[in-house]
Amino acid sequence: MNIDNIYCMDCLEGMRQMESGSVSLIIADPPYELQQHNGAGAFGRKNREYHQGIDHLQSGVSNEILEECLRVCKHPNMYVFCSKDQLPQLLTFALSHGLKYDLLTWHKTNPVPTCNNKYLSDTEYIVFMRNGANLYGSYETKRKYFVTPTNTEDKKAWGHPTPKPVHIIRTLIENSTLEGDVVLDPFMGSGTTAIAAIRSNRHYIGFELSEEYHKTCIKRIKREAQEQTLF
Repeated sequence: MNIDNIYCMDCLEGMRQMESGSVSLIIADPPYELQQHNGAGAFGRKNREYHQGIDHLQSGVSNEILEECLRVCKHPNMYVFCSKDQLPQLLTFALSHGLKYDLLTWHKTNPVPTCNNKYLSDTEYIVFMRNGANLYGSYETKRKYFVTPTNTEDKKAWGHPTPKPVHIIRTLIENSTLEGDVVLDPFMGSGTTAIAAIRSNRHYIGFELSEEYHKTCIKRIKREAQEQTLF
């Protein structure tokens, strides 16, 4: 597997082809907001056919994938986005592997206004697991929470239902790697991690199962390269 590439394939299959200890950081944002009921969920009806093909990820990222993530890291060093339902599994995994962990949060200022008999879905969680990897950054970048609107601009521009804000991913990358390091994203989506890596002078490698989103990633990276050339 070559760096600065995104492969259109299943991440588990792809990671099994990677050398052990070949990346410095993993940022995983699996499609954990999938819905079982008849509504469109977080993704919208037009995306349902694709997401029906990855129903096995509804409960988040599997331990099998997490094990591969540990293998390909130089030192265990990964951020996993999740909802509250995946927290027990992820924290149990961290503890069972002797990993240090922190719980970061992203608080959205414009959540979907559905709150009948429940609290708003305005918070997403980021489990940070590591062992032997350094944490860089500064007082300003090491806060454990982000407060922003949802990323409606990139959602509209690139057609992905749940893109994370680039500055959040960039902060995580710069806190946990050095320039020239390699960042892996097993669920690349619309390419946010690749863009954040490029802007941070890091290398990237990723996997995206959807052909449509994979094409979006390539298009977005080409545009980023053109913009950097202009400026």
